[in-house]
Amino acid sequence: MAKFRFTDANLRDLRPEPGRSVIHYDEPAPTGKGDFIRGFAMQITPAGRKTFLLVYVAKQSGRERRMVVGEYGAAPRLTLAAARQRATTLRVQVDAGRDPWQEGKDQRAAAEAATVRSKATLAALLDAYVAHLKLAGKASAKEVEATVERNVTKPFPKIAALPVDVVNVEAVMPLFRKLTRAGKWRAAEKLGAHLRAAFNAAKASRLDAGVVSFAEFDVRANPLAELKVSRPDEGADVEREMQEESGALSEAELRHYWQAISRLDTVHGAMLRFHLLTGGQRMEQLSRLTMRDWDRDAGTVTLLDTKGRRRKARVHIVPLLPDARAALEAMRTDAPAGPHLFSVSAGTRAAVPHTLAAAMREVSELLVDKDQVSMSITPGTIRRTVETRLAASKIGKDVRAQLQSHGLGGVQDRHYDRHKYLDEKREALVVLRAMMDTPSKPVEAPAKRRKN
Repeated sequence: MAKFRFTDANLRDLRPEPGRSVIHYDEPAPTGKGDFIRGFAMQITPAGRKTFLLVYVAKQSGRERRMVVGEYGAAPRLTLAAARQRATTLRVQVDAGRDPWQEGKDQRAAAEAATVRSKATLAALLDAYVAHLKLAGKASAKEVEATVERNVTKPFPKIAALPVDVVNVEAVMPLFRKLTRAGKWRAAEKLGAHLRAAFNAAKASRLDAGVVSFAEFDVRANPLAELKVSRPDEGADVEREMQEESGALSEAELRHYWQAISRLDTVHGAMLRFHLLTGGQRMEQLSRLTMRDWDRDAGTVTLLDTKGRRRKARVHIVPLLPDARAALEAMRTDAPAGPHLFSVSAGTRAAVPHTLAAAMREVSELLVDKDQVSMSITPGTIRRTVETRLAASKIGKDVRAQLQSHGLGGVQDRHYDRHKYLDEKREALVVLRAMMDTPSKPVEAPAKRRKN
């Protein structure tokens, strides 16, 4: 370090010292003429880079600051005179009790935060959620992506552009008002579920180093946790709603349902029969069935179960009884036009949940009018009915779980039990099919088989 009166000539002649940076301080001219700024300095690095500084002690913190004024000779060229002028302005601020170094740091941090905030929008969060689902191998990613585009980003770009830290129930309510006014209650319910799930996933990612999709978001609470989509008739008949939501058909009601769909000589009837005869499988999994999943020789179809937190889909093989195979071939028609199995368009496109639910609703309304069933029938009703009726027929819980691919997340099922349960699944479906024709009699549990 040295002190001398800065001039353009001696600053140009300054040479670096090997291995270390050196700070030289300006001092008043010997004549007493000329500007002098206390703390005005120049730092020169080993590489020869020369930078003007203002060195001062901040009054509030008591810390020494080395504030960069500018680089000597940089483009645009910063002359000594220009550097003195800048340093003079900063010195006035310091003498007034301010801390320009800290103020500059705070301003840069605020600008950076504003930039990050402008990018951390609701649309970006939903995009990150879709990416998270795709990375986890979830088949629902495409559905979520399409739902968001159809109901958020395209019709409501201003809401989609909202920063996530200002999103709340009131802010997103227009999305749901549009759907409910159009009578699209199920679409509104699904959209609400997707939005809540996106915020929950972002919130959970803060404590999970393995989740990288939400790295740019700082979500600490779910602002949509209280969001509800209440249908108009909710609460009108609580007992009926609870029955329909959690009930199952009796064996006699199941027979009435089977007889009704057996008389439907259409692809929609075939779809309903296939759904029931395969044990009420989840619609999302049936929709993914293609020709490559059908083993004609073995008489099975292979579903990929991505339900829950699985990172790898569970292979779920379902045996086909003769009536189920006939229903499948009826859906394909005599002139199949595409690879999809669960279809009402000859395989061109997969049937979607709404297609199954709508076809089921038509049958259900007729049966309710005739007093042949006591509740509306939905895909969930059929799934619960299969489980309940098989349980009443003494089919074990483990076999029922294997048939419908649920409740298999334990250590034993995930890591040790490698038995395929194909024969047990087939036996369960035979029992189910038999009770659709004649009342079942108490049966003994199938003999235990030695596991493969």
